[in-house]
Amino acid sequence: MPPIRTYFALAALAASGAAFSEVNCTDPISDWKPRELLQREAEQRGWTVQRIKIDDGCYELRGTDRNGNKIKAKYAPASLRMRSLAVDFGETGDASDYLGPPPAGPLRRRTGPTSRGEIQ
Repeated sequence: MPPIRTYFALAALAASGAAFSEVNCTDPISDWKPRELLQREAEQRGWTVQRIKIDDGCYELRGTDRNGNKIKAKYAPASLRMRSLAVDFGETGDASDYLGPPPAGPLRRRTGPTSRGEIQ
């Protein structure tokens, strides 16, 4: 009978695999929208689409943004909702296009418990 350490090692490996798993989509194929619609939406963002393929049940789009940065995005095929985005910025790349506008006022930080005893 294998030592108990072997069982713990196998359990740890199984748990670590789940933590590093990719984004998966489970939409039924009958509900999927056409790839052409996703390509049009990407082009409206100013992206140049090089490839759209299916990976883990999701649409995976590869291309470049309007600044020439390489992009890889995964979309739920039924809703075309973006599930993940990876951008490989070039030497002059800037993430500001992907972060949205800065906050309107000074940032407010909570430093201690509230009156209800919640720690924030």
